[in-house]
Amino acid sequence: MAGLAAAPTAQDSASRKPWLIAHRGASAYAPENTVPAFRLAADQGADFVEFDLQLTKDRQIVCLHDNSLERTTDVEDVFPDRFRSERNTKRWMLEDFTLAEIKRLDAGVWFDAKFRGTRIPTFAETIDALRGRSGLFIELKTPERYEGIERLILAELEAKGLARPGADARTPVLLQSFTASSLQILSTLGTKLPVHFLVNARDAQQWLTPDGLTKVKAFATGISPEKTALLNQPDAIARVKQRGFLVTPYTFRASAVSGFPDVRAEMAHYLGLGVNGVITDNPDQMPRSTKSERPASN
Repeated sequence: MAGLAAAPTAQDSASRKPWLIAHRGASAYAPENTVPAFRLAADQGADFVEFDLQLTKDRQIVCLHDNSLERTTDVEDVFPDRFRSERNTKRWMLEDFTLAEIKRLDAGVWFDAKFRGTRIPTFAETIDALRGRSGLFIELKTPERYEGIERLILAELEAKGLARPGADARTPVLLQSFTASSLQILSTLGTKLPVHFLVNARDAQQWLTPDGLTKVKAFATGISPEKTALLNQPDAIARVKQRGFLVTPYTFRASAVSGFPDVRAEMAHYLGLGVNGVITDNPDQMPRSTKSERPASN
């Protein structure tokens, strides 16, 4: 396993190797946001495992990317009548189910039959599975749907002894979200943990400008931009790092490579441009060298 990073800061980033951040665990090889994917990511050397947190009906924190359950569980079979109809589409919304009901769902068989019986993990179960093996790269997913989720997440980290930078050198913690107001709430609550602002390519023109970065500085220590946003703004990495931010672009996956021979070459290119880490579905494909590689010609 790769040496684990200490609590990340912009000030000491220059002396650290780039971070390998496993997106929803080793999600190319195991069902996303589940303990098998988290453990495999740690086995593959991930410095951090990225995962998404949301709330159940009874306000329990669980790992799930989508707001609804039908894509990654068998909820349609277990609770066939518990859907909402939205634009002629049936959706089984997480917020309509208690934790006990969620724990009845199979969250693995959709990916591969060998993962049958895998369950959606709670935040506490995720921490227990990764503690001492990998850092926690925690995304607050659509926090505007869950009033008070920021306080609940910080309380769980406090209960686990992880609410402060450096509390456990083998399990560093970082928080991130696409929702600026949620990160501002974290700041108001007084967290000293590093916080990253997720920025998609559409919004990069707003947030990666000098004025935008000045605003972000009030509530974040790093930027996690959609990778194409950095290609569209060649000077963006230097500009962001000059402001003291760490840069950890997303998402690198072998199943969706464009303009490069493979995902390893794609990650090497970005690492060669000076990013602080990469968020990838394929942690085993992290290149050993950070030398920039040219995109493949068309």
